[in-house]
Amino acid sequence: MDTPASRSQPPGPRGGSAGRPPAEGRPGGTGHQRPRGAGRGGSGRLPWLLVVPALAGLAFLVLPLAGLLVRAPWPTLLVRLAEPHVLEALRLSLVCATVATAVCLLLGVPLAWLLARVEFPGRRLVRALVTVPLVLPPVVGGVALLLVLGRRGLAGQWLEAAFGISLPFTSAGVIVAEAFVAMPFLVISVEGALRGADRRFEEAAATLGASRLTVFRRVTLPMVMPGVVAGAVLCWARALGEFGATITFAGNFPGTTRTMPLAVYLALETEPEAAIVLSLVLLAVSVVILASLRDRWVNSP
Repeated sequence: MDTPASRSQPPGPRGGSAGRPPAEGRPGGTGHQRPRGAGRGGSGRLPWLLVVPALAGLAFLVLPLAGLLVRAPWPTLLVRLAEPHVLEALRLSLVCATVATAVCLLLGVPLAWLLARVEFPGRRLVRALVTVPLVLPPVVGGVALLLVLGRRGLAGQWLEAAFGISLPFTSAGVIVAEAFVAMPFLVISVEGALRGADRRFEEAAATLGASRLTVFRRVTLPMVMPGVVAGAVLCWARALGEFGATITFAGNFPGTTRTMPLAVYLALETEPEAAIVLSLVLLAVSVVILASLRDRWVNSP
């Protein structure tokens, strides 16, 4: 029997309140609770099964560097750095690494542009060949360069006969070896930047009448410049630390081909303190490079 009170109440949706979800099932309801740790990047518990091997891995990476700092001859560090053979190795390393980076920029940026923007048969194969020096043992790379550009190599004979150019065991050979092992870093970085660039800006510039060269110089290059700079820095650092290909293709001659890594290897047998000083220089360069690239890596998606 209907009472006046029951008739005065408005019916719920589809026959009353039976169709309403319970309070704990509705967002914002009194019974709704967020899982513990939600919105804070995961559980608040410390995963000890991961912490122990993580600390072991960190110690494995840090302790050798700490040992280098502990054994460094700090009182005589400046005197060691001022020694003629140390300065000569440092000068040769900086010059050769810089020239090798310039060669990589000259050849690597167009190659990266072709791989990123042009469809052609065998592009995947070319990309794979470009990355081979990344996984190739440096000594094998030096042997390959010697077989191609050596005095009896496939192209070395022609270079010496036609132009009188002999690359092995010269400073130019150091540059060639360093560029060979370092160029993939530049190509990969620039290609990734080109693929991530918004091509609508280039299309808009072309629609407004800009030539291809103008579009590349005024639109494309500024967009990919961070990738070019990062690739050039990594390329320079790789060239500076090159050892295997350099000693195989260019040798170890003081003032001509003896770069800092080769000087470290030689001094380790006769002057350990000099080897430590040169190692500290290379370590300082690595730290500076990592600091310069930190924002790019941390802020990248």
